[in-house]
Amino acid sequence: VQLQASGGGQVQSGGSLRLSCRISTSYSIVNMGWYRQTPGNQRELVATIMFRSGEITYGDSVKGRFTISRDTAAKTVFLQMSSLEPEDTGVYYCYGFAGTSYWGQGTLVTVSS
Repeated sequence: VQLQASGGGQVQSGGSLRLSCRISTSYSIVNMGWYRQTPGNQRELVATIMFRSGEITYGDSVKGRFTISRDTAAKTVFLQMSSLEPEDTGVYYCYGFAGTSYWGQGTLVTVSS
């Protein structure tokens, strides 16, 4: 199983970025999403989406600013991040559950003020 993430980078406060993550697996995908680790903090939930139902869970700090979506045929999840703030700076980890948990290597998002 592989998770391939892309789309991180640097943006100014108020800007937008889009992350994507594709999972390569022959197992049935239960859910996928993103977690992040910001400086000085533990890894926290950003957003997850149930692959079959589309049910979504957002972390409190990103509600109303971030949108998660999926392409089930492509086994890919997207995270549209808008109104980015310096506090969103951190490493974003793609996550997938397909029989067991899988984690991507992390992609750096830097938001400058």
